[in-house]
Amino acid sequence: MNFKVGFGYDVHQLEKGFQLIVGGLKIPFEKGSVGHSDADVLIHAIMDALLGAAGLRDIGYYFPDTDSKYKGIDSKELLKQTIDLLKDKGFKVGNIDATVSLQKPKISVYIPEMQEILSEIIQIPVEDISVKATTTEKLGFVGEGKGIAAQAVVLIYKS
Repeated sequence: MNFKVGFGYDVHQLEKGFQLIVGGLKIPFEKGSVGHSDADVLIHAIMDALLGAAGLRDIGYYFPDTDSKYKGIDSKELLKQTIDLLKDKGFKVGNIDATVSLQKPKISVYIPEMQEILSEIIQIPVEDISVKATTTEKLGFVGEGKGIAAQAVVLIYKS
């Protein structure tokens, strides 16, 4: 088998008047992620990791924020298109390990549902998707409640 590893990172500002979407799931909170799409930081980090592992370009190349067709788009749809790009190159996803950094709200109770959503789109077992949540102990833009960040590492393979 031909194994490849990819890393992804994404950041979005948090502001009132926007929805907080993480892992394809709307999280109730007074602030939400600002972005051209639905600004799902977790899915964006996973997408960049998948694209990088496959030797493809970054998320902005395939889904530019200058293209109006992506304005407000559901990131789950972008993830589906990313999986199709990998399939076209003969890759399958082995596993995903991701961490979301967010001071508030606490999102750990939502993680099992996020894993189910991701599993359905990516077509891998839930147990092959790890999503963790952390704070930054009130340090930096995340700790000050000004933003949200996510990191993801993925393993893909050709059989």
